[in-house]
Amino acid sequence: MLHPAVTGHLPFFITAPGQTDGLFNAMIVFLVVVVFSVGLFYLRLHALPEHLAHGASKVQIQIVGVLALLALFTHNHIFWIGALLIALVQFPNFSAPLASMAQSLERLAGRAPQDAGYASRPAVEVAPPAENEHPPAVPERVA
Repeated sequence: MLHPAVTGHLPFFITAPGQTDGLFNAMIVFLVVVVFSVGLFYLRLHALPEHLAHGASKVQIQIVGVLALLALFTHNHIFWIGALLIALVQFPNFSAPLASMAQSLERLAGRAPQDAGYASRPAVEVAPPAENEHPPAVPERVA
């Protein structure tokens, strides 16, 4: 029985006492999906500089990662902007030319090069071929 002051037409979202509220249940599901989606978007956006710096040098990736974490935990956006800018800029490799110059100066000075772990030094020394040594013969094709 309806109250006498109620109009003849009730909106769909008004339920009878003791019945399940369908709109409330739909809104709960909708809000859970929206909150999960916004959180996923936020974390993906925060990880963007790290994804962009993935192919860079190890030091650059570490700097970008630290700045992104600082931005995530402190909510200072300048750290995230800095991480994004560092991720987008490709820094030149300064260590290989400097190591090559150091090796050349050691050779010019007549000192034996010390194993300092230079980046450009080959792992295996290749000896030049002896004067009486000939390259191996290549077998000819028989047609």
